[in-house]
Amino acid sequence: MKATDSNGTPLSEGDSVTLIKDLKVKGTSVTLKRGTLIKNIHLTGNEDEVEGRAEKVKNLVLRTEFLKKA
Repeated sequence: MKATDSNGTPLSEGDSVTLIKDLKVKGTSVTLKRGTLIKNIHLTGNEDEVEGRAEKVKNLVLRTEFLKKA
């Protein structure tokens, strides 16, 4: 099974995604706002998670249920 975004669209290595919900980043005081663009994602071994980086936070692990393919 491949990683898919919240709408069921398949995600692949290097895609760009946007957040569909404000997310607090654990361990920091940063909140990523809805609509934030995450470029060049990296697929992980878990199909429900992808890695990426936002402008303020590097090495984020994001759940695919909060993402929409850009």
